[in-house]
Amino acid sequence: MNCSNCGHFNDGGKFCVKCGHKLQEEAAVSQAAAASEYQPQPQPAYAPQQPNQRVRQAKKVSKSFFSYFAEGIKNPTATAQAAGESQFVNALITVILYALSIPIMLYVGWKLLLIQFVRSMFKLPIISEELAPSDMEDFNTGVDLIKATDINSIIHFNFTDFVFKQGIFIFIGLAVIIGATYVAAKFGKVDVSFKEFFSRFGTFLIIPTALLLIGLVLAFLHVEYFSYFMNFGLLSIFLVVPFTIASFKPSGTNGLDRIYSTLIVYVVITIVLTFIANGLGEEAKTIITRMGNSSELNDLF
Repeated sequence: MNCSNCGHFNDGGKFCVKCGHKLQEEAAVSQAAAASEYQPQPQPAYAPQQPNQRVRQAKKVSKSFFSYFAEGIKNPTATAQAAGESQFVNALITVILYALSIPIMLYVGWKLLLIQFVRSMFKLPIISEELAPSDMEDFNTGVDLIKATDINSIIHFNFTDFVFKQGIFIFIGLAVIIGATYVAAKFGKVDVSFKEFFSRFGTFLIIPTALLLIGLVLAFLHVEYFSYFMNFGLLSIFLVVPFTIASFKPSGTNGLDRIYSTLIVYVVITIVLTFIANGLGEEAKTIITRMGNSSELNDLF
């Protein structure tokens, strides 16, 4: 190293061979300077990737809903009576499932419903007595051909347009029914908030929704009996109303009798179902018109 006093280069030792200056102090100073110049950059600590907050919330809601839905099937009355405002989200999901499962089922299984309708017409005594055996054979051949054909692609039956439009329409109808039932319960001197009432109504709606979901699975499997589950699920709404009203105890004795409350809501349900049936009927007319105007479909026959 070089001596800081005289600049002479020394191969080693503690003192400079030329001027006698102590060299160890120079080494310590140079090492300290080198250490001060080199400052290692701090390495960022590894932070494990956190799952998305929305994904975690969705998992939490889905887990809570499946538990709630299973318990509602197992013990419907006890689950409904225990349902408070905390079950409002789960009840809302049940109502949405109920509203969407009907148009999805009709979209998937309308072809089977059409075949069932035509078969029932052919079985009428007035028609069946005039048909020759060869006509029935031709009809059965046509039925098998319809089953094997993707008619949706031929008549351009749009899934989004039908399912979401009718689903929103049915959801609005359910909201009207729930609102009418709540008003009837209020006239019956039932002291309850709307969220709690909605939660209990939605909980009683679990079994009808389960029937519709079973029918939906059967429709996807092309099992014609799916229509029975659809009808049971629709008509079960007439049982949900009195069960919900009867599950609350009135706070007074001079309110509207529960029988009259239920009958009033039944009138509302009948009106709502009539509007829903009319809406579905218009869609059916559209389908039949498209079928009649489809040259590709006419080529099948």
